[in-house]
Amino acid sequence: MVIVIAACVAIFAISALMMMTGRGGGNFYVPVLVAFGLPMLQAATTGQCILFLTAISASLVFQGSRTIDWKLALVLDPPTDVMALVGGYFAHLLSGGILKFVFAALLVLAGFLMLRPVKDRSLGKRRRWGFWQRRFAGHEYTVNLWLALPITAATGLVAGSVGISGGSFKVPLMVLACGVPMRVAVGTSTAMVAATAFMGLVGHAAAGDFNPAWAVPMSIAAVAGGLSGGAFSLRTRPQDLKTVFAYTTLGAAAFMVVNALFTIGG
Repeated sequence: MVIVIAACVAIFAISALMMMTGRGGGNFYVPVLVAFGLPMLQAATTGQCILFLTAISASLVFQGSRTIDWKLALVLDPPTDVMALVGGYFAHLLSGGILKFVFAALLVLAGFLMLRPVKDRSLGKRRRWGFWQRRFAGHEYTVNLWLALPITAATGLVAGSVGISGGSFKVPLMVLACGVPMRVAVGTSTAMVAATAFMGLVGHAAAGDFNPAWAVPMSIAAVAGGLSGGAFSLRTRPQDLKTVFAYTTLGAAAFMVVNALFTIGG
């Protein structure tokens, strides 16, 4: 019981911090749950449950500030969701140690992406097939579907497998490759996180990895944190915390590698 309470406190703090920048936080939830003794696949499943409920609550906050481009989300998210379902269902075919190493590699990539400076910009008007011109909330940007759709599909496959949301990749994708303003990218990513996490959760649950004794209390703590973080996000610039998140993400990657080595050694 003490372990569950301690885990809830940690999840609450992580959820509040992550939702301030529109990130799901799966790259933190899973290592924390593993550290508290939950097996990797159950940790991934619980992480997806946490992500889904937290993203739903935070999306309500972002929707109030009109920072979610729903049309963009409806175009970019379906490939992610389908592949998240596939990844979640077939994750059991890989050992927990392999999943941890894959997870760590993704964290390293996410960390360096978060270190890369990004600026709101427009890619200009490209009247070519596969380049979608968008106008939303006073902004204009061009979405390169040739690049965006394959990346979101690959993100969904891996995200569903290891229990993350893919938000660490979707925000840089939208900003760097599609010229989406940072604020809109953060809000839209949060909405997509909910759908991706739900599909990954369904895949894991279908494979028998759902543990309600952990998922329920962790989700309650995460939703409370998500609502708090979402409210603070409207008064905090995501760029101000980007460097901190980058280094903590790299730290989580190092932790997961050490954990995987101990698993294999044991």
